[in-house]
Amino acid sequence: MKILLNLAAMAIAAMALAGCGTATQEIKAKSESEQTDVFSEVKEDEIIPKGFADIIIKSSIKTHLEKHYLVELKDTLHGKPIYPFLINIDGQSAIWEVKSQVEDIPEYADGGQKNPEGGKGMRYILNKRIRLKPGLHRIFFGLPGENRSKEFAITTEDGRVYNLEIKPIYNRYRYEGSRFERGVDRIEVFLNGIPIQ
Repeated sequence: MKILLNLAAMAIAAMALAGCGTATQEIKAKSESEQTDVFSEVKEDEIIPKGFADIIIKSSIKTHLEKHYLVELKDTLHGKPIYPFLINIDGQSAIWEVKSQVEDIPEYADGGQKNPEGGKGMRYILNKRIRLKPGLHRIFFGLPGENRSKEFAITTEDGRVYNLEIKPIYNRYRYEGSRFERGVDRIEVFLNGIPIQ
């Protein structure tokens, strides 16, 4: 039975990837910088100089461990020691490679609700602070290991600090709901706790 489930999961993944050619090309294009002076990484305790704003970017993804499935795509990043996160702001890009940590948390949250990230897997946590000039900024965020991305715009004001949280929403099992082992379905973005499109 487990073999059949593994084969079914791989077939679904293969079909999903077949439709991701455009996403792959877009992620590849956005990983190349056209600008170099849009933003810079800064330390958390630095004072913001006049004429700038800071954005704290947080994201986290959980994947299954290596060899979770009997048949695995050769170039998968799931369960690997390093996982890349891509950001492109107004033409300047950065790829942040995040180290893994094994995580095993309860399958059910308090109240008996199924936790989409419950169970044993590999966790990657991104936490970066960048500095840029105030104004309207076009942001592209990509998860190259999932062929998923989200493009959106935000406006920053002089001297302010913004919290940008980027959350993956996992694919669903037919009966169990979203599960991290199934990969990422889409990305949701929150600026200071407020969802943005």
